[in-house]
Formats: sequence, structure tokens, C-alpha cells
Amino acid sequence: MQDQQRQIAWHGHDVPVSTRFGDPYFSLHDGLAETRHVFLAGNGLPARLRPGFHVAELGFGTGLNLLAVLALWRGSGQAGALRYTTFEAFPMSAADMIRAQGAFPDLVGIAAELAPFWQEGAARITLPDLDFTLIVGDARTTLPDWEGQADAWFLDGFAPARNPELWQPDLMRAVARHTVPGGTAATYTAAGAVRRGLAMAGFDVVRIAGYGRKRHMTTARKPAGGEIAQ
Repeated sequence: MQDQQRQIAWHGHDVPVSTRFGDPYFSLHDGLAETRHVFLAGNGLPARLRPGFHVAELGFGTGLNLLAVLALWRGSGQAGALRYTTFEAFPMSAADMIRAQGAFPDLVGIAAELAPFWQEGAARITLPDLDFTLIVGDARTTLPDWEGQADAWFLDGFAPARNPELWQPDLMRAVARHTVPGGTAATYTAAGAVRRGLAMAGFDVVRIAGYGRKRHMTTARKPAGGEIAQ
């Protein structure tokens, strides 16, 4: 995995902050709790997990979401491999990823298992219970050409005000086109433009209670057999 010269500052010892976007990669208070609330519970997991379940993500960042959902997959006794595809324009260096992941004692085993792959620059990881793909580049270009269909989306770009490119209506329509009927998406942001973009793409959108100091977040569901905007 190549380091695309993303500049990282550290809040305390273990919370990375992007100086490019002026935003932390995860909550300053408890990034794992935030991930579990927003992306796991927000997508109805683990109840919806099943063999072949496919998670897709905008914004890989530190890899925290991958570790959290893989831990959930293993803990809920799923058969076969979790499929996980993530889109990231500026991958972190392996050293920064490993440092950031070290902040979460609950995930130390999985983090240590995957660390050698990050050190090798792997964009594909195949394990008995994980089929992982990292797609490097601007998602506005890479996602439309992707052939996959996700059961659940983790929309985890930096804040819309700081990283508007990853929340554009055209990209939300691409997300919808690459979601199975009945599939879902979740994000920490409740920005009106994001919710409108998801709704215009054909999702049923709900604003619910957020994590920590964030009063609200967003969940979305693609109707079974519904029309999706092109």
C-alpha cells in the first residue's frame, strides 16, 4: 500500500488527524465505540450478517471499520468469508495505520494479524473469513466502474464541509447503483446536503441519534425493487 504523502498529525498519542482536511480519522473520545454505533448498528449488524455479506466503504482511513466488522463477523459465528471493498484516495502509511489501530485493546489480535499485510502494501487480503479489496483513487472515478454490489455501505469520508468531493450527489447515486435491493448505508453525518443526496439517489433516509457529542447521524435503505436515479 503506497503512502500518498497524506500528512498526519497526532492528537495525544494515538488519534491521527489529517492536516490535509483538518479532521481526525475517528472520534477523539472513543473511535471504536463510534464505529460500533454508526457503522455496525447503523447498518443493522450483526443481525443482517450472512454468508457472502459484502461491506463497501468510502474512506478506508486507519482501517478501524474493517477491524471492527471482522471482529463482529468472527464473534457472531459466521460461515465463510466477509467481503469488504473500500475506496480510498490517500492511503495512510502502514506505520501510521498500525499506530492508530493500537489504540483499541479489543482489536489487538486482529490488528496484529493484519499488520503484515499493511507492511507489504497489500491491496488484496484473502483469509478463510475475509475477502478484502482496497481500491486506491478518487471514488468519483473508481466507484462507477466497480462491478460489485454491497449489502451495507460505511460512508466514512471526512466531514462534508472539509471533504465535499466524497459526498457529492453523483457519488451518492453511484453508491445506490452499487447497493443490493434492501441494502443499507450509514454515516456519522446528518448534514442536510448528504441526506438530500441519498434521498435523490433513491434511498429511504432516516436521521437518528448520533454518537457522543454528535446529536444526529444518518441511515439509509435502498427499497427492494425500487427505482434508483441514474
